[in-house]
Amino acid sequence: MQKTMENVLDAAFAPVAMEVINESAKHRGHAGHREAGGGDNTHFRLSIVSEAFAGKSRVERHRMVYAALGGAFDKGIHALAIDARAPGE
Repeated sequence: MQKTMENVLDAAFAPVAMEVINESAKHRGHAGHREAGGGDNTHFRLSIVSEAFAGKSRVERHRMVYAALGGAFDKGIHALAIDARAPGE
């Protein structure tokens, strides 16, 4: 799932910097972890820097990321923490 997310976000935003961190292990026993079948692809943290976010609000940036990821939440992702910035921020 992590590599898929990286590929999708790279294609959508051509980021100058990006890090996707799988934090699923920190959430074992949490309801979202169990709901996704106890899998190892439930909780992620994203840090992404792209020109595509210039002039956009925090909410708009988050919506852009969610739209790019499409149905990822239907495939087991329970939580995604997002830090989306434009270059120079």
